[in-house]
This record gives sequence, structure tokens and C-alpha cells, in this order.
Amino acid sequence: MDFEAALTSLFTPEGRTDPYPAYDVLRGHAPLFTALDGRWFVTTHALTSRLLRDPGLRVNDAAVYDQFWPDWRENRGVGSIVESMLMTNPPDHTRIRRAAAATFTPRRVAGLRDVISDTATGLIEAMPARADFVTAFAYPLPIAVICALLGVPDTDRTWFRQRAADLTVVLEPISSEEEMARADTAGRELEDYFTGLIADRRRTPREDLTSALAADTGLSGRELLANLVLLLVAGFETTTNLLGTGIRILLDHPAQASRLRADPALAPAFVEEILRHDSPVQMAARTASEVLDLGDGRYLPPGAEFMLLLGAANRDPDRYPDPHRFDPDRTNIQPVSFGGGAHYCLGAPLARLEAQMAFPLLLTMLPDLAVAATPTFRDRLTLRGYAELPVTTHG
Repeated sequence: MDFEAALTSLFTPEGRTDPYPAYDVLRGHAPLFTALDGRWFVTTHALTSRLLRDPGLRVNDAAVYDQFWPDWRENRGVGSIVESMLMTNPPDHTRIRRAAAATFTPRRVAGLRDVISDTATGLIEAMPARADFVTAFAYPLPIAVICALLGVPDTDRTWFRQRAADLTVVLEPISSEEEMARADTAGRELEDYFTGLIADRRRTPREDLTSALAADTGLSGRELLANLVLLLVAGFETTTNLLGTGIRILLDHPAQASRLRADPALAPAFVEEILRHDSPVQMAARTASEVLDLGDGRYLPPGAEFMLLLGAANRDPDRYPDPHRFDPDRTNIQPVSFGGGAHYCLGAPLARLEAQMAFPLLLTMLPDLAVAATPTFRDRLTLRGYAELPVTTHG
């Protein structure tokens, strides 16, 4: 595969199913190269880590969208994401994230351990002999956890799945008009839902994240709404992907699965290696707000656009020898799967906790769990995960 074919393949369904051969070619070409209307693609772990933390790089916020899509606010799928902290820059990002972090505390995350354990155990016990792992476990566990965190009633969990799937297409580099129309519908329905939930929590506060955020006067009404939508969608979408790809990796490596089954204390190292080996988030976009010194005699101007290939960085052989091998015994595993710097994923500790608890439970309670047929990936590049993962639970 040559350079041009490798880059083109990332924007095809076949290439997105397994982007790692293309990443190898692109990384071998250069740690940083320009293509596709002048965008800069970043392929190595060292440069990706540095740029994620560079305060001179910004996310594409509302001001950027105003320049190339003046009526973007009319699409509420796009609006709910762009108006959230995910796509906001300082000083607004600093203010919004501080408000969210004050409510999304380590104590509140730790308090969800029983919810995670009880939900995971119940889902495993109810799993039929042949099942789609995504539908039976990888989706319902994180949605139950994030709904418990936000104070969303159990009866509404199923309703969220398709709306979240439709909305997250706005994070992809390429999408169709039909997909964007579905994102608009999903955004409107989710905003309507949270408008009602916010009103209810302001009348009758509870011990949940929605009540805490609704009581915070530092957020405007639009900011509160957008960030609740973000927390819901981001709170389970990437974790669903992590659980699906993670269990497939473990089942493909039975000796490693046996180790984790015998010693659940190994779970943190296993989860970090799963995040590195097949990241649930494969790409992040940034734009230079000032002259960027690359440190090698090159300077890029303000406005330079970057596509950070997180999946390529996580398999950089200069950072991880034999990078395509799954090896939870690696030392100093530091995947860039949750980003870095000011926009490091606020929910990363919760996603890690869910995976660390879920994998040992699955392997222990279902010792004969096996992949039953070829899984199907969702046709996405930024958010990588299975649409279906057929499994059998008994030998």
C-alpha cells in the first residue's frame, strides 16, 4: 500500500474496518504531513501527545463554524456538540469545565461502583446462550451508569441509544446529508428531553449530576443543555466501544484472558493496553491560534489545521515496541485515547472504572464466552466500535 492509497483508505468503509495498516504507511511517510486541502496529519505518539497539550492549538469552536457554516446552529445535532465544552476554547471552556468538574467529582464516580457491579452482574446473568454482545452488555451497562449519574429514569435508557448513535455522526470528518438530518432530529429530541429534566430538577432537586449542574449559576441555559447532552452521549458511546473491542481482544488472546480471570487486580493494566491497542476514539482535530514552532526549524502559521491520528499514535513503534501485539505487561502505557491537555476527557476515570470492573466479571461468570461470528464495525473513523459482536456464552 502506497501513501496515497493509505490516506484514501481511511475514508472508505473497508479501510475504516482495519485502519492500522494504513496508519503504518502514513507514519512511515512522516510524523507530520499535509494533505486534503492543506490539513496537517499527525501520526506519531510523541508529536500527538505534545500537540494535544499545546495551549496554542484550539478546537474548532462556534467562531470557526460561523466562518464556513453560518447557519450551523439550525442543526441541533451540530449545535449541541459545538456549544458544549467539547468544542469550546478558553476562557469559556475553562469556566464550563470547572463547573462540570465540580459536580463530576471522584467521589461521585467512586459512588457508582455498586451500580456498575450490580448492573454488570445482572446483564451477564440474563445473557442468552447466543447474543449480540453490544446489545446485551456493551450498550446497556454504560447507559445504565450514565443515567444513574445524571438522574435519568431507567425506563428512558433504550430511547437514548439510536438518538446518540445518530447525533455522534457530527464528530466524523465526512458525513452525508441524510446522516446530518438524523443528527438534527436527534439533537432536537435530546434537547427537549433535557429541558424537561432540568425543569423537574430545579423544582425538586435530587442527588444527581443534573440537579448539581442545574443549580450552578455559572452556566447559561444553552450551555447547561449542551453539556448535559454531551455528558449523556460521550458518557456511554466511547465506553460501549471500549467494552466491545476490549472483550474481542481478550477472547482473541485466551492466555491473557485466563490471567485476568485468575487475578482481577490486573484489570487496570489490561484496560490501558486495550485503550492503546484499539482506541475507541481514533482522531482529534485542532487548529493553531498562533505561530506553531515544531522544534525542527519549521513554523506553521495561525489557522493551520491538524488531524491528530490517535490510533496511529497508540501503535507508534518508537513508543511501543512490537506495537501490534497485545501486551498488558508493557511498562508505562500512556495511550492518547482520551486526548490530553485542557480537553482531556472528563469522563475518562468513569470509563476506565466500568471496563476494569466489567472484564473480570465477564471472564469469571462466563468462562466459555466466545465470538460466534464475524463482528461488524460501525462505519465510523473518529469513533471506532462494533455495531454487532455475536457471541456464545456456553461451550
